[in-house]
Amino acid sequence: MSRDGNVSILTLGRPDFRNALNTELCRAIHAGVDAEIAAGARVIVITGEGTAFCSGADLNGVYGDEFLEALYGMLQHLTKVPVPVIAAVNGAAIGAGTQLAMACDLRVADERAKFGVPTVRNGMAVDAWTIRTLDHLAGSAAARRMLIAGELISRDEAVACGMVERTGDLAAAIEWAHEISTLAPLSIAHNKLGLNGADDEAILESFGRVWASEDVREAATARIEKRSPNFQGR
Repeated sequence: MSRDGNVSILTLGRPDFRNALNTELCRAIHAGVDAEIAAGARVIVITGEGTAFCSGADLNGVYGDEFLEALYGMLQHLTKVPVPVIAAVNGAAIGAGTQLAMACDLRVADERAKFGVPTVRNGMAVDAWTIRTLDHLAGSAAARRMLIAGELISRDEAVACGMVERTGDLAAAIEWAHEISTLAPLSIAHNKLGLNGADDEAILESFGRVWASEDVREAATARIEKRSPNFQGR
């Protein structure tokens, strides 16, 4: 983990295993994200060390309930944290790697990136959230190619179908993260709740919190003073 101002960069550090996820790494991602948010991070960037973003689940432990609980607990947690999470996809994101990228709010992919969920090739299965989110992000045609035909899609195909929002390397992802870090944190958290399927009661509560915030007044003052607002997330 490293910090660049308000942006925290979480690097998956198992390059000898192409950053395959095991129980320990899933738990480390979960805990690391929480620690950085507590320390004041406005945006978190997740990337992989070496030539792969994440090659999938570590097959040595993938069959255990403990691993599945750690994996899906971590993925769901990323969708619920109040700050935006950006996946800087540097190379292959296969299986659990694609799931990790999908659990992030935004995706930046370099020219080596490729995506797939090849459970039909290894006799495994993914949960309903993965299937529905992949269909939503990539569209039915690309999702069916990955889930039923076991195909991989390239970076350019992922951009064309809307699964990847921007192209570029880690530096590009960090630059975008810094731009986002200047935006209103409570508004971002509110929009993330809605985009990720929170119930109406949670969204209504967040709606009231945003409109009652100091940041709303700061934005109004900044407009009058003809300057950029300085949002504090309160």
